[in-house]
Amino acid sequence: MTVESRLRTAAALVLSIVLGVTVTACGGSKPTPGELTVAWVVDPCWAQVPVAEDLGFFADAGVTVKVVPFPTGAAALEALAGGAVDVANGGDVPTSAAALKNQRLRIIADGARWDGGRFVVRKSSDITTIPDLAGRRIAVPLGSSAHYFATKFLTQAGVQAELIQTGPGEIPGAIGNRDVDAVAVFQPALAKAVEALNGDSLELQGSPKYNQHSLYLANENTIAAKKPELAKFLSAVAEADAPLTDRTPEAMAAVAKATALDETLVDNVLREFVFKVELGPELAADLADRARWAQGLGRIPADAQIPDYQTRIDASVLGSNEQ
Repeated sequence: MTVESRLRTAAALVLSIVLGVTVTACGGSKPTPGELTVAWVVDPCWAQVPVAEDLGFFADAGVTVKVVPFPTGAAALEALAGGAVDVANGGDVPTSAAALKNQRLRIIADGARWDGGRFVVRKSSDITTIPDLAGRRIAVPLGSSAHYFATKFLTQAGVQAELIQTGPGEIPGAIGNRDVDAVAVFQPALAKAVEALNGDSLELQGSPKYNQHSLYLANENTIAAKKPELAKFLSAVAEADAPLTDRTPEAMAAVAKATALDETLVDNVLREFVFKVELGPELAADLADRARWAQGLGRIPADAQIPDYQTRIDASVLGSNEQ
């Protein structure tokens, strides 16, 4: 069984208890003090979680954290909506859509930013610029942040191409086996695609760059019931910023173990991220932009009301941690 298959199985097990958890919550069960269940997306975007866990930051902060791995942010957000977890990870694109369905959803922190979205093609091909992608087949996980930046870069270049739905784990094989002409994907699948081409890769960067947000989310009722625990959680997550920025051996080892990736690959990938727990002033506008993009593609109903995302950002947890 592949790592991705194991993650899907783990996510399915958590989701299988969603109804039970939701019924219990509606029946008025009391939250467990000092404890949080976190739907962690197995991705370097949220590398703070395994670092905080392995380096003892959660324990030092006085919070017990149960980390449940999920293959995608969409799956983690589904578990959060159902009440199966207290905290979930989600990228800006799936979060902007999830906020329309889950009115209780609140963003409590933005853990990392990544502006490295780019196409990967074979250097030996006749594709040397983004305009050369006209009419070509591009593998991309549809509905993801990669889908967002791929369409943005193509539109900016006045190019139409065929986007082929491809899971992140299948991306390296798709370009390596010449099933497609190019790929658009986030890390670490992007680095794996480059590795699969064994020196025959060329990376095409669009302009302006896309700044991806890696978010931490909770439901408003969880914030009301567990704000002290959430504040301690974010404090520990923020403590992981420095070792990740410095790429200390202990941090690299923790991320490599949690993601089942080679430490050298982890080190190279993490160089592209800015790890700083914050809630920047541009976040609400960026989320609205992602939602309008999804609506334009029909992934969000045309008659859906795009919310004021500032009302979905709860700075009180991070604020209480900073005081």
